[in-house]
Amino acid sequence: MQIPGIDEIDKYVGRLQDRQFDWDVLAFQATVDPKYRRAQMRYVGGGGTGKHDDPNVIKAGHFTLSTMVIPPGNEGPLHLHSDVEEVFFVLEGRLTCIWSDGKRQVERTIGPRDLIWIPAGIWRGVRNDGDKDAAFLTLLGAQKPDLPSYPEGSPLTEARSSQ
Repeated sequence: MQIPGIDEIDKYVGRLQDRQFDWDVLAFQATVDPKYRRAQMRYVGGGGTGKHDDPNVIKAGHFTLSTMVIPPGNEGPLHLHSDVEEVFFVLEGRLTCIWSDGKRQVERTIGPRDLIWIPAGIWRGVRNDGDKDAAFLTLLGAQKPDLPSYPEGSPLTEARSSQ
């Protein structure tokens, strides 16, 4: 990535007023089960959703950064990023984070200003067990992460391929 000139600073400022939550980027998951409904607001790059054509994002160099909202009772399903590490940093509410090595599964609940780092190759998911929206940052360690995979036999794999 070429080093930007000082006069280009405005291209590297991401303002809330220029963004809105995208409730459709993962809509294929909600067609499988409504509990998977959640929203993404992209700031740097397209994140792990594959939405790399958003004109409002700052072009990613080496990572992506988005905010996500999960309503109470909803979740981000178990998935695998084999190519990138991922960080969830809670802004509001509480988030139950799931790790799985394919044999065992563990959960940890984190709250505001807490984070969890998940290395590449670990199955992960998130769930909002609270009574208000959970808002959090998602950081992925690549410019354009590969699309995640889902557990064998998951209807999410077929739903994504038919979108």
